[in-house]
Amino acid sequence: MTDQQTLDDAFQSVVTRRPGLACLCVPPSPGRDYAPGGLEWTYGELAARVEAAAGTYRRAGYGHGHRVALLLENRPDFMVHFLALNRLGICVVPVNPDYRRQDMTHLFEQSDCELAVVLDHRVDDTRDVAGGLHRPIPVVGLSGFADLPPARRAAAPTPPGRGSEALILFTSGTSGLPKGCSIDNEYLFYAGERYLRAGGMMTVRPDGERLYNPLPLFYANSVAISNPAMIMSGNCMIFPDRFHPKTFWQDLIATKATMIHYLGIIPPVMMQMPQAPAERAHGVRFGIGAGIEPALHGAFEERFGFPLIEVWGMSEMAIVTAANREPRHIDTRTIGEALWDAEVALENEGGVSLSGPGTGELVVRRKGDDPRRGFFRGYCGDPEATEEAWRGGWFHTGDVVRRDEAGVLHFLDRKKNMIRRSGQNIAAAEVEACLRAMPGVAELAVVAVPDEMREEEVMACIVMQPGAPRDEATARAMFEGSLKQLAYFKAPAWLLFVDELPHTATQKLRKADIFAPGEDPRKRPGVHDFRALKQRHAKSGSQAAGNRA
Repeated sequence: MTDQQTLDDAFQSVVTRRPGLACLCVPPSPGRDYAPGGLEWTYGELAARVEAAAGTYRRAGYGHGHRVALLLENRPDFMVHFLALNRLGICVVPVNPDYRRQDMTHLFEQSDCELAVVLDHRVDDTRDVAGGLHRPIPVVGLSGFADLPPARRAAAPTPPGRGSEALILFTSGTSGLPKGCSIDNEYLFYAGERYLRAGGMMTVRPDGERLYNPLPLFYANSVAISNPAMIMSGNCMIFPDRFHPKTFWQDLIATKATMIHYLGIIPPVMMQMPQAPAERAHGVRFGIGAGIEPALHGAFEERFGFPLIEVWGMSEMAIVTAANREPRHIDTRTIGEALWDAEVALENEGGVSLSGPGTGELVVRRKGDDPRRGFFRGYCGDPEATEEAWRGGWFHTGDVVRRDEAGVLHFLDRKKNMIRRSGQNIAAAEVEACLRAMPGVAELAVVAVPDEMREEEVMACIVMQPGAPRDEATARAMFEGSLKQLAYFKAPAWLLFVDELPHTATQKLRKADIFAPGEDPRKRPGVHDFRALKQRHAKSGSQAAGNRA
């Protein structure tokens, strides 16, 4: 694999070796405006389309060093254009189809693209944005792709290599505007190799696996991690347009899937679906993902007949750890151990590396002389943020993790989601898990709110299921229920019922957008204040402890 410089080189090696292998599959979906009956392309069939697209780009003058935005959803066209552009050394900037003017303007300005290739029905609104940029760019629909406008800047004369920029992926932006992560071909190869070398319960067999991935192609998991792994191993990528709970099992059967990728939202939705024969008639050997609730993990595996392998990763790093060997500790939020050639450590709040069991911020690097090799190249237009993240030669993930006596890692929460109350660190995820199990809860978010005496206090923002009560008695029952399961200081001092919570396009909670900038959450109408009850419980607990002593 050392002679392969681009992901397209890896793709072409499979085309040469076994062109008849299945490469790309779309499940049937009547009523969808493309491939309603489904489709499947071999490596050879996809290669012919890639060759044609690459020729069109080349003749128009696009080449090494250019950047091209793609707004093509999860359609097969995306992979055609991605591989064609990768062959020429052109960086691909995937566009979230949910983006509108503000988000799209930010993406185009940050990435400094030469061109945008979009679905026909998105040409007008994309052109409206692109025409107002500091450096306007042409926008072309798929139906007009054969008549590309010529590139306005000359491409680099050198051929693309491992260090050539291949992708700019914009993070989910859960706490502000998304940051563009610059990713090179070395990242794609290293991400794919870690995936394929993991083994254990996520062993990927060459020339025969079929990975069903409902995650969007603007998301790192799909375009930069699992797709390279599937291409490097001669396997098939299955792209539904999105996650469809009602046809999930039928899709897996129809596409002959052997692996799936999941987000944390998928297991609870599937567990709520009525039982059906199809849920055990599939050929899935395992799932790979992140964020399943420990309370659901074992029940899901028992009901549906395959393990869910929890991994840890982020756009900047790809997948770094996996809980892919027994014991997997599925009753905790375990993320396992470091994968091939990756090194992880924990740092305390003072930046000191912790040895042995303990809790701290997860930091990551590549083994060897170059700790950044195979990870992202940097944040677009923000070298200061890049260097801050890489301080001390380690990438600081912002995730708080516990390491047990066996060296296994367990995810606690994002560092920014930790609540600091009277010197105690409280993981919002722990409180959320407790409240989520209570009757009537559909969704929730636990956040920190200011407190004049204790620095911060715990607030729960809860969406109830349709018809479930949202009154004082319900709030009080939730507060008292949390006291039975959590240390008193972790219980929510404030509880607010809300109609909905804000999300990113990949269904991550945007906690920063629950309240307006400058708004005091404690003054929101309808909020329930349990501070006095919480303090009373603290005092009664102290007295009881004193009596026992």
